Amino acid sequence: MTAASPDDTVSFARDIRPLFRAKDQESMRKAFDLFDYSDVAAHADAIAGALRSGRMPCDGAWPEAQVAAFQHWIDAGKPA
Repeated sequence: MTAASPDDTVSFARDIRPLFRAKDQESMRKAFDLFDYSDVAAHADAIAGALRSGRMPCDGAWPEAQVAAFQHWIDAGKPA
């Protein structure tokens, strides 16, 4: 997903969950489950900050389009 317009629908299951790899889930499991909607929604602002700063994922920063997609999901109200 690239820069999305306000009319674009976004969902955790279709658009956000696939951005996280199994190794990302494993590395963050002690804090929260990146494959679980409730966990990601509850920690979304902290996750977004870590993604923007490049601290997450631990093996290299996401492309800007993926960070923007995650932020769009937050801005859209974190739809499931």
